[in-house]
Amino acid sequence: MTRIITRGLKEDKDGIEGYIAHPDRAEKGPALLMIHQHSGLTGYLKTAAYKFAQLGYTAVVPNLYHMLGYPAEQHIDKGTEIQNKTPDPDFVRVIDRGWRYCLSRSDVDGARVGVVGYCMGGRLGIHFVAATPAARAFVAYYPSVRDEQPTKIRPRHPCDAAREIKCPSMILYGGHDQHSTFPVQQRVMESFHANGQSLEWHYFHFGYHGFASTESDGYNPYLADLVWPLVTEFLGRELIGPAL
Repeated sequence: MTRIITRGLKEDKDGIEGYIAHPDRAEKGPALLMIHQHSGLTGYLKTAAYKFAQLGYTAVVPNLYHMLGYPAEQHIDKGTEIQNKTPDPDFVRVIDRGWRYCLSRSDVDGARVGVVGYCMGGRLGIHFVAATPAARAFVAYYPSVRDEQPTKIRPRHPCDAAREIKCPSMILYGGHDQHSTFPVQQRVMESFHANGQSLEWHYFHFGYHGFASTESDGYNPYLADLVWPLVTEFLGRELIGPAL
């Protein structure tokens, strides 16, 4: 069995702050850039990164809040506040630093790198992937897209950005999502269809926002177990190949 290496990433050593899990290998392989939820880089995402590494991915999770000037090990109590006062383009800028770190690694095949976003990270991931045609696959767990007009903080609606994405995508939503209502979810779907790329859309009428996260009030263990093979099979087809 391949050994999995995990460690924190430090700006003074690695150029970014965050977390990484990867197989102990010399050859290049697929990778995932994981974009955290509003509560920051928490234990749930570290566990998810480890599980992806077990499948052969180098999984990189940048600590966006730390890189934006809010240094801390965790931001559970401050994440929403930081999100509400930080412009989306600033988030995309630091996500791009994580992307460039990922591509710079000797164990990463730059032609097989995807993006996985959760909640806030799903919404921001739409903007990032739209601006990054080198991304080969995109998965968004319940992206927190709302029915809102442009502002200085959020100058562009994610649905406008989604039309420019150049890779296959998978979107997962619950019917009881309190952030993205069903009409908003329909608009998101239409926007992804408009980009001309393949789309897997999964809607679970009994799901709440955060249904896959053990740290969320909406956590549903049955649904979390149900969607995991859907996600891994999709990523495997796009980044690894039929062998997965």
